[in-house]
Amino acid sequence: MKAMPQRIAIVTGAARGIGAGTAKRLASEGMAVAVLDLKEGDGEQTVAEIEKAGGRAIAVGADVSKSDEVQAAVEQVVAGLGEPTVLVNNAGVTRDNLLFKMSENDWDTVVNVHLRGAFLMTRATQKYMVNAKWGRIVNLSSVSATGNRGQVNYSAAKAGLQGLTKTLAIELGKFGITANAVAPGFIVTDMTAATAARLGMSFEDFQAAGAAQIPVQRVGQVADVAAAISFLVSEEAGFISGQVLYIAGGPVS
Repeated sequence: MKAMPQRIAIVTGAARGIGAGTAKRLASEGMAVAVLDLKEGDGEQTVAEIEKAGGRAIAVGADVSKSDEVQAAVEQVVAGLGEPTVLVNNAGVTRDNLLFKMSENDWDTVVNVHLRGAFLMTRATQKYMVNAKWGRIVNLSSVSATGNRGQVNYSAAKAGLQGLTKTLAIELGKFGITANAVAPGFIVTDMTAATAARLGMSFEDFQAAGAAQIPVQRVGQVADVAAAISFLVSEEAGFISGQVLYIAGGPVS
């Protein structure tokens, strides 16, 4: 049998949390992974863990909301690992506030990182997928896409990512490229810990309160999301495209 080529993956926001977990999961399954975060040094720990486990990875620094930095980052990946055919758009920030308190800067920052960033990264990498006649794109949405008090910017960006995903699936499908989104609920990360702190709750109490509202009676872990992404970028998932998978321990409406 002819050996499959090693897939080259880019995971944005991969210095910690869901991004780091996903990068390590994909590397463990044989992919070479570009660990992209705001600064190259931020991703070095994730790279070190991948290399210690026998994988291949490089750290890349870029602000995904800036076109020139995205282009330079993708060129660095091509030079350092090869042409990428897997892209996980995970980079994100929060600037939570009620509408009447939210500044234009807080709106722009969140929408630019999540939505513009995914657009720029996808535009910069799609040509390599088209050339290979194979590609996988996974965008990180959220249950907040259905609406969440105090997150008008984040909710709008995450809902926008679902529309982006469906359109990418339509445009790129004929080239052997799939595009899907995962929409996590409560996942234990630094971001949710920061939310608990903002609300004046201990993280333990915050998790307990969250679990009580979830049908499976537990909060999610990074590994839960990484496993779903791993499947969506696999060879076996080639007939799944334009879908939004909620990873929330129960139904989402």
